[in-house]
Amino acid sequence: MSIAKAERQPCFHCGQPVPAGEPLQLLIGGAPRELCCVGCRSVAQLIVDSGCEDFYLRRSAPSARVDPEQLLPDELALADLPAGPDFPGDSGAADLLLSVDGLRCSACVWLIERYLARLPGVLAAEMNVATGRLRVRRDPALCPVSAVLRGLRALGYTAYPFDPLRQGEQARRAARRLFRQMFVAGMSMMQVMMYAVPAYLSSDGIDPEMMALMRWASLFLTIPAVFYSALPFFAGAWAGLRARRPGMDLPVAIGIAAAFAASTVATFRGTGEIWFDSVSMFIFLLLASRYLEAAARRRSAGALERMHQTFPASALLLAAYPHSREATLVPAARLKPGDVILARPGDTIAADAELIEGEAALDLSLLSGESRPQRLQAGQEAPGGAVNLNHPLLLRVVRATRESTLAAITRLAEQAGAGKPALAQWADVVAARFVLMLLALAAATFLAWQLIDPAQAWPTAIAVLVVSCPCALSLATPSALAAAADRLLREGTLVVRGNVLETLSRADVAVFDKTGTLTQGRPRLVQSQRLGLLDDAQVLAIVAAMERGSLHPLAKALNEEAERRGIAVVPCGNVQSFAGAGMQGEIGGRRHRIGAQAFVAELSGSLPPGLPGSAVPGAGSVYLGDEHGWLARFDLADSLRPDAAATVAAFRARGVRTVLLSGDQADVCAAVGAQAGVDQVVAQCSPQRKLEYVQALQQGGAVVAIVGDGINDAAMLRAADVSFAMGRGAALAQASADAVVMSDRLQAVADCAQTAARAMRVVRQNLAWATAYNLLAIPAAAFGWLDPWMSAVGMSLSSLLVVGNALRLSRARRQPAGPAAAALPAWEGAR
Repeated sequence: MSIAKAERQPCFHCGQPVPAGEPLQLLIGGAPRELCCVGCRSVAQLIVDSGCEDFYLRRSAPSARVDPEQLLPDELALADLPAGPDFPGDSGAADLLLSVDGLRCSACVWLIERYLARLPGVLAAEMNVATGRLRVRRDPALCPVSAVLRGLRALGYTAYPFDPLRQGEQARRAARRLFRQMFVAGMSMMQVMMYAVPAYLSSDGIDPEMMALMRWASLFLTIPAVFYSALPFFAGAWAGLRARRPGMDLPVAIGIAAAFAASTVATFRGTGEIWFDSVSMFIFLLLASRYLEAAARRRSAGALERMHQTFPASALLLAAYPHSREATLVPAARLKPGDVILARPGDTIAADAELIEGEAALDLSLLSGESRPQRLQAGQEAPGGAVNLNHPLLLRVVRATRESTLAAITRLAEQAGAGKPALAQWADVVAARFVLMLLALAAATFLAWQLIDPAQAWPTAIAVLVVSCPCALSLATPSALAAAADRLLREGTLVVRGNVLETLSRADVAVFDKTGTLTQGRPRLVQSQRLGLLDDAQVLAIVAAMERGSLHPLAKALNEEAERRGIAVVPCGNVQSFAGAGMQGEIGGRRHRIGAQAFVAELSGSLPPGLPGSAVPGAGSVYLGDEHGWLARFDLADSLRPDAAATVAAFRARGVRTVLLSGDQADVCAAVGAQAGVDQVVAQCSPQRKLEYVQALQQGGAVVAIVGDGINDAAMLRAADVSFAMGRGAALAQASADAVVMSDRLQAVADCAQTAARAMRVVRQNLAWATAYNLLAIPAAAFGWLDPWMSAVGMSLSSLLVVGNALRLSRARRQPAGPAAAALPAWEGAR
């Protein structure tokens, strides 16, 4: 077998040679283009996303090369090409996805969102602190891309089109820079403390000459900490002032500058208090807390980054299959449905594809959180993003790479964390007002001590500025939610919207769909009863014709039975689907119906008397009939999920009322409800009736959590206060739910509820601590009971405590809700 390499092309953006190895690819003008570096790809991506692809057709020479290290907003202004005859404009709103570098703490999110909201044409701005991604909803005619980028640059942040490779490298550079600043501050602190400790411990005093030497040594040792390590605080404070949005860096910067300036003046005068030890300690401890916070953010974004990095850039295409098995290396973006690809051991499958022959062992841990390999047989579908574990596989592409399971999951994951729960919004408002109140309080404290003891006025005001901890307030919620969401994602539950954990912790009613949720969703035909003159093969041929292409589990079961028997499909026209009832079509000039008994009876008349019941107790039945009478009855069975009873029990143990809401027959739902242990069963509900039932619960004051299959229950899922979709594959891209269970475990919903309760408990602990600390520490500092160094320690430890408490969520081990229930038969009837 030979592998032919694609012919190397010059960079489509700048025209320079593309380096050897796998090139960066981007779809431009309907074709994949090779680009030489991340910088060129970023600019090209922005031009494409702005609807200005014609730029490449109109240009007379290649663009200038863009170095990733020097990618600036002015260069990205290429996206602001004028709309007109040559460049089609975008008359509607557009989403702009950017990565933001320079985030110092969660207060940056508050500053960025509020600043961008003031720009003309910006409809919404959502900053994800955990991943560093910014989503801006804007009117391109009123707000060009350059306005957003230059505005962020003015605030002190660098933004560029989202690229997972560039973002990962940028995050590593920022972490290294922050570590260097922390290291320098730590070295300064240790050296300064060597001179400060003897002065604190000496009871007889120190000679004036020695004290002067210690003061000057402390000054020079503190300069690197103030003028290098503290730069993030000064930059953040200045950016907030320029934007007229003073942030939490402002009191920190004022405290550092005031203490250093006063200490410097005292050193030159040779008299007065010095606080070089407090300044260096404060800078070091605060940088340490921010370093830990940044590490927590990187860890929270780690699962999503791994998803992006797992996207294969290429695939082995068998263009002449089955006549030849020679493979050609092609960009994964070129794959289309019907292509046959080869996956070698260790390869990541580039797109959702059907296994052509043999069997496969796949690693789905990135998609579902399940560590055990999954076995697939020929004809089954392997999701894109799965890793082949054993021998080479031949697969037929079902969906293109950009529509694969991994791509759908990643798109949903990119939305995660953008929305903010009520507690986070409250903390943002409080923290914003807190800064202004703190500055006013520090000024008032200084003036008051001028009247009481002028010598204490300056150190007391500094202590007030330093001891306050608005950062702890702003960190309390996002740090905990990011840690919890990261843990859930690693376990196979994708939290799409920011309100999931908060709302789920308050839910008092849990509504479960039946088919595919409480049950396996894979019914099988256990018995058929002829009611007319046609034999089994003839009625199955009619059924297969009417149900062909249907995604409903019952239709799949009947189609699989027809395929297993090798029954040919008869021609069928005018096929119609009736939600919650069945299907209708014309075969041989007659109208036929298949579905619920009442639905078929409208066409076929009353059911023949004396019809024997199903041989399987509690089995659900599907009927077939035409204009002249009844033709057949099919009894189908489905089994309860092994963990359904344990999941329901977990919710009931938390005091949550459980409801089975289904469109199936009452006796079938009752049997499933009894086995699962739900509190209430509501059967024979159409999609509209399900929606009305949920709305009635909400009008009664209930907070409703819904678990469904994500396809048939879309309206109900959208109406829920918090909703979960069970399922994999392309259905994820259409999910209307707030969270998606990527694994096939219903127990994951109970685990999520448990994690939500723990996360909100941690959030409340953090908020309570931050509030109590500030209420106690600020008055103590204002009354002169705390020295500046004590204030520095208290403020830094407060932030460290909040972040450390939140990180416990990501380390916590999942507690099972109870023993898994045995798989018991449950019966599926008409839809």
